[in-house]
Amino acid sequence: MSLGPVMLGVSDLALDSEDRKRLEHPQVGGVILFSRNYESPGQLRSLVDEIHAIRTPRLVVAVDHEGGRVQRFRDGFQSLPAMASLGNLYEVDSGQAINNAESFAWIMASELLHYGVDLSFSPVLDLGDPISSVIGDRAFHQDPETVVRLANAWIRGMKKAGMEAIGKHFPGHGSVEGDSHHIMPFDRRSFEDIEAQDLIPFRRVIATHLTGILMAHVVYDQVDEIPAGFSRYWIEDVLRKQLGFDGIVFSDDLGMGSAESAGGYVERANASLQAGCDILLVCNNAAGADEVLDALEDYSSPTSQLRMIRMHGQPSLQSADLFSTQPWLQAVAQLDQFNQQDFPAESGDLFE
Repeated sequence: MSLGPVMLGVSDLALDSEDRKRLEHPQVGGVILFSRNYESPGQLRSLVDEIHAIRTPRLVVAVDHEGGRVQRFRDGFQSLPAMASLGNLYEVDSGQAINNAESFAWIMASELLHYGVDLSFSPVLDLGDPISSVIGDRAFHQDPETVVRLANAWIRGMKKAGMEAIGKHFPGHGSVEGDSHHIMPFDRRSFEDIEAQDLIPFRRVIATHLTGILMAHVVYDQVDEIPAGFSRYWIEDVLRKQLGFDGIVFSDDLGMGSAESAGGYVERANASLQAGCDILLVCNNAAGADEVLDALEDYSSPTSQLRMIRMHGQPSLQSADLFSTQPWLQAVAQLDQFNQQDFPAESGDLFE
């Protein structure tokens, strides 16, 4: 059975019968986990093992585990800093900030892979404009070049651990005020202005190494009246052709308030696929997920299937005793030292 184009959320700390039935559907390709799915490292391992046992090839398991406000697994996991704290350090000591970014990403990816989680949707490539509270300290910096340097270091750390990187939120969510979880944000700038700022990190990081992109549910109405995640212009013309990206494209959650403009769940799914998305996220609505799966019964995209199969994690440190190895102990000491510094961070947990 191949991996399908839908990535779903599941209900609780373990799979129930409805979850299992849904994950057996041929159009499912992965699972995204949230704080509701985490209690302890041992429980997480059991849940991921349950998910992996359902299908061959196994479903891809993902999570938003950026650090700061967006870290789904906390108790029993290393505490990752908000990315803006690395940007703050960069202004004082750029070399140490880059070194830390690579090391902390290695910790993040190694720890998740140890428990069988394939992907973290990171790094954030948005700019840290104060206008955007939903991005805020999730961004490395407001300067595009600083974002590029820190993001590339973060990706090196992920790759060193054996995890692919997913940049978000294309073509940039950091310069708009509205929160796309709840409303439709509008960016009123011209394409030239967006290209001169927000597209720089995506263009430059794609040119080095980036396996996946997650789209923004934002309308850039001077460019296209359709939200970027449903826009063939943004995905095919800009991302694929102009920026030369040939990796996997994820929609943002089709259950977000900003996705409602495309219609019901089936209409949103069809609009995303027609625009060029490979994988659809349906995170928090079981009924909506069932509608999408039923509607896509006969859908097939061999190219997307190949892109998805490459997202399986490949831990480079094959050790059951990861947490006693010298690389782990050295990296965690570096993280602990950094976390003792006084970097202001925004509060609150975000559900994407």
